[in-house]
Amino acid sequence: MLKAYQFRLYPNQEQKIYFANCFGSARFVYNQMLADRKEIYETYKDDKELLRSIKPRTYTSFKEEFPFLKEVDNLALANASQNLNKAYKNFFRDKAVGHPKFKAKHKSKASYTTNNQGGNIRIEDGKIKLPKIGFVSIKQHRNFDGLIKSCTICMNKAGNYFISILVEQETPERLPAEHKIGIDLGISDFAVTTTDAGESVKYANPKCLSRSEQKVKKAQRALSRKQKGSKNQEKARLILAKKHEKIANQRKDFLHKLSNQITDENQVIVIETLRSSNMMKNHSLAKAIGDVSWSEFCRQLAYKSEWKGRTLIKADRFYPSTQICSTCGHRDGKKAPHIREWTCPACGATHDRDINASKNLLALAK
Repeated sequence: MLKAYQFRLYPNQEQKIYFANCFGSARFVYNQMLADRKEIYETYKDDKELLRSIKPRTYTSFKEEFPFLKEVDNLALANASQNLNKAYKNFFRDKAVGHPKFKAKHKSKASYTTNNQGGNIRIEDGKIKLPKIGFVSIKQHRNFDGLIKSCTICMNKAGNYFISILVEQETPERLPAEHKIGIDLGISDFAVTTTDAGESVKYANPKCLSRSEQKVKKAQRALSRKQKGSKNQEKARLILAKKHEKIANQRKDFLHKLSNQITDENQVIVIETLRSSNMMKNHSLAKAIGDVSWSEFCRQLAYKSEWKGRTLIKADRFYPSTQICSTCGHRDGKKAPHIREWTCPACGATHDRDINASKNLLALAK
């Protein structure tokens, strides 16, 4: 199976310049090839047969016209070309994905991908060897076994460098777990779970953004007062970026720990399906919904369940988990968000709204 490991890089000044050239060249090739395809389409869109017969330029054809492309890793340009082909395939598969867009220097992610060919990517003595640049210091906080297939180098807004190493490994022996669990997601409590042992647990919302919101606002105000293009503006931008990075790291740490705990202890996991994009249209809750990162939590549960041989069941998005009495099965209808407890008119049982929902989700476990 393929598994990715992310580590922090500490390049020297010369290596930072090379990485910047690779980031820019990969973005440049992507944009040039996209512009070429758009030009072909606009020129020959009335003649479908001729349009199909014309092949767009490849990334190698740009090297003669733009000699600076020869200075960077050739595989970085090849992977940028493959990314564009994949973007078009996704667009033709589902128009809702949207047409491929040009990558802006300051808005798109600064990254490039290279492949391992003949062992030109390897880790030795706290450093990783990369094509055309040599050894770069790496903070390898855990070891791994397997064959390195490729690696992606990126730089975040705070100016920190990371490498994601894709490794081909043997599928480990999967030890079965004992329990089944239903998970109800929320805002006041991030998650409420109920296991087949009858144990219900509420996991408090860490509220990473709201805890640091005043510090972020202060940094944003300081940035807005700086002269555009000045060194002080760049310093203020980095301060703000580091505050956002800290919030993102706190959120990621919480989600990874909780998803690991759930997938380690349970064999069957049932979770509700939420459309966060639709719920974000409620402007009074949009910030809180964005802070909890339900979609990222569900994504982590999905791939960790696959790694560990667990069964992940996603309830239908219209399943009325909050409306059904978990004791007798009576459906009592919709309830306003402020109603946290209710009594079933059929059997008289009193329910905590979130615990009752997690019990109903647990009932879907096979």
